[in-house]
Amino acid sequence: MASLEKGITANGTGFGGKTWNILGQVYFPKAVTESAFAFETNSEPGQFVPVHIHPTQDEFILVQEGTLDLKLDGKWVKAHAGDLVRLPRGIPHGYFNKSDKPARALFWVSPMQKLEALFNQLHNLTDPAEVVRISAQHEVDFLPPEAND
Repeated sequence: MASLEKGITANGTGFGGKTWNILGQVYFPKAVTESAFAFETNSEPGQFVPVHIHPTQDEFILVQEGTLDLKLDGKWVKAHAGDLVRLPRGIPHGYFNKSDKPARALFWVSPMQKLEALFNQLHNLTDPAEVVRISAQHEVDFLPPEAND
């Protein structure tokens, strides 16, 4: 993996021209290094990522537009535009756009581990069970569906 490349990843674009569609949500990689991986998500009303754990990464979410409901270590919290969510490794978390407006957020994890490779494999998959199976091979462990209640 190369060192961090100087420059700007423009709004609405991904680093190196890359974009992922993961179960209907649009993801743009913004910066890719071994030590950190940043990506933007665009979540329409009703879209979500179920509760999961990153056992080897710390994760951060900077909400840029809208509101996200998060299940954070078993408790529901809301993050609004401008809020930073801190997710230490090993803590169960999921995010949900329960509003009637789109939400946009910048995520980053440290270290990158296998997350970019995971997103490459999840691009355009439509079967949630396959997403869960592949994610487990890349150090992202989804909890049973009742964890999202």
